[in-house]
Amino acid sequence: MDKNVARRGFLAGGAALGAGALISACTSNEPAATQQASASAAAPAAKEGNDAPGEKVVIGFSAPAADHGWIAAISKNAADAAKQYTDVEFKPVEPTNDINQQISAVESLIQAKVNVLVILPNDGQQLNQVARQAMDAGIPVVNVDRIFPDKLSYRAWIGGDNYGMGVAAGHHIGKTLKDKGVSNPVILEIQGIATLPLTQDRSKGFADALKTYGFTVAAQQDAKFTVESGTQVATNLLQAHKKIDAIWNHDDDQGIGVLAAIKEAGRNEFLMVGGAGSANAMRDIQADSGVLKATVTYPPTMAASAIKIARLIAQGKGMSDLLEQQVPQSITLASETITKDNAAQYLPLGFES
Repeated sequence: MDKNVARRGFLAGGAALGAGALISACTSNEPAATQQASASAAAPAAKEGNDAPGEKVVIGFSAPAADHGWIAAISKNAADAAKQYTDVEFKPVEPTNDINQQISAVESLIQAKVNVLVILPNDGQQLNQVARQAMDAGIPVVNVDRIFPDKLSYRAWIGGDNYGMGVAAGHHIGKTLKDKGVSNPVILEIQGIATLPLTQDRSKGFADALKTYGFTVAAQQDAKFTVESGTQVATNLLQAHKKIDAIWNHDDDQGIGVLAAIKEAGRNEFLMVGGAGSANAMRDIQADSGVLKATVTYPPTMAASAIKIARLIAQGKGMSDLLEQQVPQSITLASETITKDNAAQYLPLGFES
């Protein structure tokens, strides 16, 4: 997470979705009148290409309730992206963490005959059937993050790279410790929810990356993605391990609790890497005054990209930077590593925990 390359990785297909031209200021030796004329000539033009207004589309949106910062950012990014287009009517349903309520909410959008659906399911397996109902009814589904197991249940999927998160964290920790000449390090891992496939993918990527340095995870415990559990789990691990070299915490939201426990214990002999890319974590990394030295991204901007994708699908368009005439079936976003050297570039894209 070079500046332009990193931002493209973080924003995924944003530019390919037909974003407007970026106009940058520059200094000039021209007379003031000439500069003013040039500025007028460079005034923002009407939207072109895929961003130009087209056939009106109604986009239905369903996501879990915002019980932590990342999910809150998902809903906000989706709504903000929809506002960019005069040809989009954004139709969100009440967010909920109840599976049956989310199924009912999606069914209401199917009955309303929206043009396209964007769904971040509480559980991909349990909402697979209602997504298939939408597809069978001729309503394309853009599946965000938690994937439906049946590919006939969605037209396109966009999400983060959970395995890649683990790989990025593992390489950062592995290289840092290797460069310091640390042998047989004590590396701890604080997961989100251990039973989730996404967590298992993150842990596998982490272990695989560490293995390339000859390192392994000494202890692993999940913190349920909550601040309270983060505090409790970190406290237990700190008490159990008198010497620690590194910690990877999967989630920056629960990381608030993890960092509180570390501060309370007065421990600072190790480095910590976070996960997801919260603004809180980035500010801590910039300050460089504690154990948190990096975080690896799992960008909630995927919801904004999902809205853009949904609009293109409903209007029968492809991505302007690709030769193909239709939107790809699957888009996996890169997980980037944010350190104090590049945190300023990513901070505007971070979410508040």
